[in-house]
Amino acid sequence: MTAPEPEYSHLVDLRQITDAPLTLVADEAARRRLAGRFGITAISALEATVQLVREGEQVTATGRLVADVIQACRVSAEDLPVHIDEPIHMRFVPPAGAITPDEEIELTADDCDEIEYEGTAFDLGEAIAQTLALAIDPFAEGPNADAFRAEHGLNDTAKSGPFAALAALKKD
Repeated sequence: MTAPEPEYSHLVDLRQITDAPLTLVADEAARRRLAGRFGITAISALEATVQLVREGEQVTATGRLVADVIQACRVSAEDLPVHIDEPIHMRFVPPAGAITPDEEIELTADDCDEIEYEGTAFDLGEAIAQTLALAIDPFAEGPNADAFRAEHGLNDTAKSGPFAALAALKKD
């Protein structure tokens, strides 16, 4: 079974890395596929500027990701435009080798930004897509969220919520 194609792919060959920064701009089809993957309404813009620095088999990528997305407000479900501007800092590394199931691994903050690759190329586009996914706030609220709560009686936590049934049993 083959792995599915990533929604946004930009392969970088280690032998082609230069001192010039890379600018990746997702086309409409890639943005539409990514919006579907992330469960949001749309991605109207996605651009990343990345500087790659190769140190042997490791490549450090730093830069900025800028995107404009439209997602649903978590309260009213109305479309909510959101601007994202995120720093990029990650390192692409060859596989570390086999780890036994009982082996204890200690991670540092730098280890969490490492992405393993095999061969002589890595997918910078997929790494950018994952950075965008982490930058999207799943609890974003639109400007009408408070009005929606008030209109639908969602502000009164005493009448709803996990302890509402217990409160009803309480005798005054």
